[in-house]
Amino acid sequence: MSLIVTGSIATDHLMTFPGRFADSLVADKLDRVSLSFLVETLEVRRGGVAANISFGLGCLGLRPVLVDAVGVDFDDYRSWLERHGVDTDSVHVSEVHHTARFVCTTDVEANQLASFYPGAMSEARDIELLPVVERVGHPDLVIIGPTDPDGMLRHTDECRQRGYPFAADPSQQLARMDGTEIRQLIDGATYLFTNEYEAALTEQKTGWTAAEILERVECRITTLGDKGARVERRGQPVVEVGCPQEDAVLDPTGVGDAFRAGFVAGLAWGVPDERCAQVGSMLATHVIETVGTQEYSLGRQRFLDRIATAYGDEAAAEIGAHIRCPLP
Repeated sequence: MSLIVTGSIATDHLMTFPGRFADSLVADKLDRVSLSFLVETLEVRRGGVAANISFGLGCLGLRPVLVDAVGVDFDDYRSWLERHGVDTDSVHVSEVHHTARFVCTTDVEANQLASFYPGAMSEARDIELLPVVERVGHPDLVIIGPTDPDGMLRHTDECRQRGYPFAADPSQQLARMDGTEIRQLIDGATYLFTNEYEAALTEQKTGWTAAEILERVECRITTLGDKGARVERRGQPVVEVGCPQEDAVLDPTGVGDAFRAGFVAGLAWGVPDERCAQVGSMLATHVIETVGTQEYSLGRQRFLDRIATAYGDEAAAEIGAHIRCPLP
C-alpha cells in the first residue's frame, strides 16, 4: 500500500508540572489569565503529527512518504526518520524558517497547556502533491494531518481533483479553522480521524450532525481516551475497541498520532476495522509509556504478545501474519 503522509514536522519541548493546573485557575478571572508554572523536567524530542504517524508506520514495517516543510536544521531529524523506515525525499526545506516547534507542559493529571510555532510549516501551502505522486506512484491513501491550514485545504482539493483517496485528520487546527473550511477539509474523505472532543467540535462548527458527517465520509474513527476507539462505516455495525493495559503512564503526547499510524497500518495489511483499531490502540499504549512521541522501541514478538493479552490469540495471529517490525 502506497501511503503519503502530510502534516506537521516539529521539535517537541515537553515539560512536566508537579501539580494541577486547575488549582491555579480562578473561575471569575478566566478572562484575564496570567500564570507561570515552575516545571520539574524538560525533554526536547522529535515530533509533529505527520512525522509521528510516519515513524509509527515505519516501526510497523511500512515505508510511508512524508510530506511537509522544514528548516535547514532538519538534517539530524531526517537521518533518524530514514533509519526508521520513512521516505523523506519529498520534504520541502525552507530557506528562511526553522522547523516548527511544539512547547507543551503536562500536569499530574495529564492535562496539557501547549503552544505551537509553525516556522517552516507555513510553506506547506506551496507544496503540490503531483510531483510526489510522479516520484512514488499513485497513492492508496493520502493522510492530511494538521499543518498550515491553507496547505491542508490545498492538499484536500488536489486529492479530490486527482482522485487520490484521503484521510482527514484536522486535529489541532479545528480550533483555528471555521465551519466552511472544515466542511471543505472533510467532505469526500475516505477516513475522518478525530478524538471525542474534536468530533463534537467538528459537528458544532460545520453544522452537520453525526449522521450527516458519515454521509460525507466513508469511515469515521473517533478515539475515546482511556475508553478506546469507535469506528463507524456507512451501512455497517459500529466497532468499538478498548485500550490495552499500560505498564506505565508517562506522557500522553503523540498518543493519537500513534493510534492513527497503527490503524492505517492495519488498512495497508487489509485486516478488518476491529484489528486496525487494536493495532492503533496497542501502538498508542507504547507511546503513553514513554516520554516523547518517537522514543519507543517496537519489537515484533513483544507487540504480538501484548495484542494477545489485550485482545486474544486470534487477534494476535491475524495481525502477526502481516506485521513486519524491523526489530524481532
